[in-house]
Amino acid sequence: MKEYTNSQRRSILKGAGAALATSSLPVWAQSGFPNKPIRLIVPFAPGGTTDIIARIVAEPLGRALGQTVIVENRAGGGGTIGAEAVKGAAPDGYTLKVATVSTMATNPAVNPKISYNPLTDFVPITNIAATPNVLAVHPSFPAKNYQEFIKQVRANPGKYTYASSGTGGVLHMMGELFKDSSKTFIIHIPYRGSGPALNDALAGQVNMIFDNLPSSLPHIQNSRLRGIAVAAPKRLGQLPDIPTFAEIGLPQVNEGAWYGLLAPRGTSADIVKTLYDATMRVLQQPDVRKRIQDTTSDIIGNTPQQFAAQIKETFERYQKLVRERKITLEG
Repeated sequence: MKEYTNSQRRSILKGAGAALATSSLPVWAQSGFPNKPIRLIVPFAPGGTTDIIARIVAEPLGRALGQTVIVENRAGGGGTIGAEAVKGAAPDGYTLKVATVSTMATNPAVNPKISYNPLTDFVPITNIAATPNVLAVHPSFPAKNYQEFIKQVRANPGKYTYASSGTGGVLHMMGELFKDSSKTFIIHIPYRGSGPALNDALAGQVNMIFDNLPSSLPHIQNSRLRGIAVAAPKRLGQLPDIPTFAEIGLPQVNEGAWYGLLAPRGTSADIVKTLYDATMRVLQQPDVRKRIQDTTSDIIGNTPQQFAAQIKETFERYQKLVRERKITLEG
């Protein structure tokens, strides 16, 4: 066995102690990431649910990482402009994206010319939350429930309009599925996000809106909008009188939305782990959990591998749906 001098022993022990101390530090402290602010791209305008969830998480995520997380709204194209901005960013962890069903599934499924591949151009970090969707009408609409609503719409094909967060997005897809399943004709009015769509729905510029529930919920509760049906597994405690789409015989419309975190392709595993670990710490904080759950959203917090599988399954399901129902951007 090799013999060491006392000086060598002291040097080895000092090195081992330093290694042990370093291994107990958070990953970001070991790697030096992050050492500057991080941009979190929201691919829709302010005021919608994607923006709400992003802003709930951004500030505590910045605290967990030791750097500010800046929310940046890059709206347009049903979420594609924001997605393209992140695709083209350096894979260094300093530009992240809020992933939605619109950007990762419905838009790529309905638009084969889209400039990114949802399965290969991004690195999943985690799915933060899932939320119900809702069909709501302006109070001036001559219907107080679904039975009155469907009777009115069927009797007046092409008379009424519905707002969505953008062409090709999940809420546009929801509207087209509703029209196809209910044998109705309502004119689609696309916006640059749920925020602007909601503003016009509240003003009565459009007759109805398909929306993620968190952004519409307070307006339904204060009677500025009238809820007709929700896409949720069961009726919601906040809106007990509003049926699910499954209850009214339209189970294919009864699907919610989700909001996750992505990085550009090529982002290292160490950076992804740092971001994932920090997000998991944030999602365990009681105040963050309450704020998310108060929006009617469920906290998910799955692993990068699980989120990648979820994105793939959702995208392929919508591809099949688009083919079978011949849904187009003009729908």
